Amino acid sequence: MADLTNNFIGIKSPNPFWLASAPPTDKAYNVYRAFDAGWGGVVWKTLGEDPHVVNVSSRYSAHKLQSGSILGINNIELVSDRPLQINLDEIKQTKKDWPDRAVIVSLMVPCEEQNWQQMLQRVAETNCDGIELNFGCPHGMPERGMGAAVGQVPEYVEMVTAWCKKHTRLPVIVKLTPNITNILLSATAALKGGADAVSLINTINSITQIDLDTMAGAPSVGGKYTSGGYCGSAVKPIALNMVGQIARNSETSSLPMSGIGGVTTWKDAAEFIALGAGNVQVCTAAMLYGFKIINELCDGLSNWMDSKGYRNTEAFRGLAVPNLTDWQYLDLNYKIVASIDQNTCIECGRCYSACEDTAHQAIAMKMGDKGKRTLEVIESECVGCNLCQITCPVPNCITMEKRETGKSYMNWTQHPNNPFKG
Repeated sequence: MADLTNNFIGIKSPNPFWLASAPPTDKAYNVYRAFDAGWGGVVWKTLGEDPHVVNVSSRYSAHKLQSGSILGINNIELVSDRPLQINLDEIKQTKKDWPDRAVIVSLMVPCEEQNWQQMLQRVAETNCDGIELNFGCPHGMPERGMGAAVGQVPEYVEMVTAWCKKHTRLPVIVKLTPNITNILLSATAALKGGADAVSLINTINSITQIDLDTMAGAPSVGGKYTSGGYCGSAVKPIALNMVGQIARNSETSSLPMSGIGGVTTWKDAAEFIALGAGNVQVCTAAMLYGFKIINELCDGLSNWMDSKGYRNTEAFRGLAVPNLTDWQYLDLNYKIVASIDQNTCIECGRCYSACEDTAHQAIAMKMGDKGKRTLEVIESECVGCNLCQITCPVPNCITMEKRETGKSYMNWTQHPNNPFKG
């Protein structure tokens, strides 16, 4: 069987699945239940200086499909509101009781070197495996000069990272905010500051809904609302893009990454690892389905690795990175067209409506006997945009098939219509 044991920047765990810094890792009770279920590690919910913070009620809201399925969760919860020493004592005992699991401590401290030095000294006494610098929290803490207020300024990222490397021997993971125009700026700053790794992404600024009766958003606190942090499966494409951009950039490609953002299935985790992540962190999926989801994650990943002949995660880590390129280098002469399997088509007409109304009028609807209709691709009009395949509710009914054009590879930099060619 595939070996799921993980070694991320020297931090070992029985599998690559860590619980992210969030409510599921708020206290030892939660963490012990997670480890009993089989999670490989945790990043303890972010600690700050005493006096501890005061949270509000309510704290979460959701963005749902019409079916009721949750796409993402918005939260306005702050860092841990438990006394610092209680957290530190529990972390120390947890590491003593679970020596084979990764225990990382997330930190958010006012932006002064002395504050960080004092906190790091106290954290080191817990014998934890590493620290994660929370430079991403987009709500509540930025108003206090922490969280995203640091993560959005590369100079601050580099400065605080350097402080931490100066004052601790523990591995330093920098958690990056996605609320920035170019993730490479933050990643480069973390690297310059001496970070051992980065983790990404943190939550995204969001408002999930407006109650059209009260004209307040959610979560509502006495009729008022604020922007929160968005997480869950909906943010996965954004997270994958940012992980991929760091992995393919020559200046940051050597930087180890812990992938975060919408990891719900084993396939999600495999995609992050294929883009270069050394492990993954999970939050929303655990909150929605409970800690036992780890069984599906591990079994699914292991079975897939066995089917591909990958002995461990390092065997396929980063394999998708060389294929990630800029648009200008894509082959303009590569051609695919849609093909509809008439044996599985249910004649719903969704592909026809989508193509006829909003795309290239490349699907014909023909009416037959007894009102039966047949949907056929007009290949000469099909540009291979994939819209029909996306809208089709029947798996594998519409496939995209390659066609030979008789033309050799040519990208935009080589095209005669490119005004900058040559």
